[in-house]
Amino acid sequence: MQLMKVDPRALKDNPDNTRQSKSTPQADALLLATIKAVGVIQPPVIFPEAGGNGYVIEAGHRRTRMAVAAGLEEIDVIVVEAANDNGAMRSMIENIAREPLNPVDQWRGIERLVALGWTEEAIAVALALPVRQIRKLRLLANVLPSMLDQMAKGDMPNEQQLRTIAAASSEEQKEVWKAHKPKKGDTAAWWQIANGLSKTRMYARDASFGDDLRLAYGIEWSEDLFGPADQDNRYTTNVEAFLGAQQEWMASNLPKKGAIVEVNNWGQPDLPKKAERVYGKPGKGDCTAMYLDREGKVQSVHYRMPEVRKSAGQTGTAADGTEEANDEAAVAGKTRPDVTQKGFDMIGDFRTDALHEALARAPIEDDMLMALLVMAFAGTNVRVDSGANDTMFGLRRFQRHAARLYSADGRLSVDMDSVRVAARSVLIDVLSCRRGMSNSGVVSRIAGEAIGAEGFLPNMGTEDFLLCLSRQALETAAKEANLQPRARVRETRAALVDHFTSTEATFVHPAALFAPDPKDIADLLKHRDCFDEENAPVEEAIGDIGGDAQPDARNDADASDAQDLDHGDPDADAVTTNDDPSSDEETAYAIAAE
Repeated sequence: MQLMKVDPRALKDNPDNTRQSKSTPQADALLLATIKAVGVIQPPVIFPEAGGNGYVIEAGHRRTRMAVAAGLEEIDVIVVEAANDNGAMRSMIENIAREPLNPVDQWRGIERLVALGWTEEAIAVALALPVRQIRKLRLLANVLPSMLDQMAKGDMPNEQQLRTIAAASSEEQKEVWKAHKPKKGDTAAWWQIANGLSKTRMYARDASFGDDLRLAYGIEWSEDLFGPADQDNRYTTNVEAFLGAQQEWMASNLPKKGAIVEVNNWGQPDLPKKAERVYGKPGKGDCTAMYLDREGKVQSVHYRMPEVRKSAGQTGTAADGTEEANDEAAVAGKTRPDVTQKGFDMIGDFRTDALHEALARAPIEDDMLMALLVMAFAGTNVRVDSGANDTMFGLRRFQRHAARLYSADGRLSVDMDSVRVAARSVLIDVLSCRRGMSNSGVVSRIAGEAIGAEGFLPNMGTEDFLLCLSRQALETAAKEANLQPRARVRETRAALVDHFTSTEATFVHPAALFAPDPKDIADLLKHRDCFDEENAPVEEAIGDIGGDAQPDARNDADASDAQDLDHGDPDADAVTTNDDPSSDEETAYAIAAE
């Protein structure tokens, strides 16, 4: 056996080499990087070819090939005598009887290199390993020696578990290891050990309080060296002090009509009883609830408390609509709809806010404004004191709008600017798309489409609204946004939220558009051409201006009016003073039908 230098290009491959399969490109790249950094550490073994015409490689084919790729002119080799089997047995043993370096031994070797002046970056380049892997191995310096002995047997925790163990003190590690030490021959339950040593971290980026409260509560920040470089990675494990400072900040910055609420088991704010959450733009009378989520962040939501009203049962068209809605809900309950009931509640809020904003800001011609005003009083949420019953709705609110039409001397003003402002205000108070008693029905959808209220709808690509969509609806929305649907629903939802948050694109669900249902339009058109026979006595009583009406006729007319009003019959609004409606009335009906 002798040591000599040869040109690696002059060496010949052994045809009887045990390892015939090609190595992976990743393994070749790793070996090439180490040879370029420190050269060939283990010299290949060669033997003379029969006849003395050259040398054949017995061990080290990859090292020789990578030395050629690295551009080395000469390498050290060990020359041995040729075996009878052409080195077949030695090649077999050399490829089988080997063991990779244990992670604990890797860490000890890295620590020796650091002591000799090597940096983590230089070690990573020499070993062709990422710097993150070098730092991960160096975490073993903070691990209990008895745990290191277990890891040296090949029983390694994952990176997250190793970080948790290394971050704990030696005393804590001793206590947990004593409780979860594995039996001889068994592997350690690293997840139980990590859970016993884990501590909740509260990050500075989630804190709303300043340095004054931080010092008052004795909060000290630590740096997470493994966190993303573009984030504030300071944290504290003093959870009670962090949450106390957040609570004090909320109490000091509580808005008017605000309240601090707790969270339920699902991490959602526990609003007061009968409170209705507002997903759109909050109004002046809405309240604000502030709470701490599971990560300790200060969050806020808006909610609306119901007004105290006299109980009144639904009758007429409202009751019929409720029954139809219940029937449709029963049929749809067999399969999950694209949008849940909560989603339709949110859509109602979005539509109403958009409709009100369009009524306040969008350009509207005077004739359209007057037509909308007429249509507004045909809404299912409007009640008028007819004399037949005592129902009164929004008296003070409507009186406020009517007061705008009077001048300072108490005379009725016909100034068109004042009329426009009053008309818009009345329309905003009357028209509503919210689900429930305040819903105006199809007329609010017609009005919203007529004035372009869809342009005022908010971006619905939020976590709250997308939670109300089914898998099919989410996948459809993803395809429309040029996103590939994910395998899981929550991943598709998260991708949509990120897309609509990071870009200027907006998402409006088709179910939120104002275009009315053709069936509702057809139902509305039924009342254009004919009246019910029950209204005939009323028409005669009102049309008989020159004659004396009989008491019985008046009573019948009043009873008929009361019956129509109780049932919400829109025909009652169409009563005229003669058999032929005027041209103005025909124009109003045409606009309403459109």
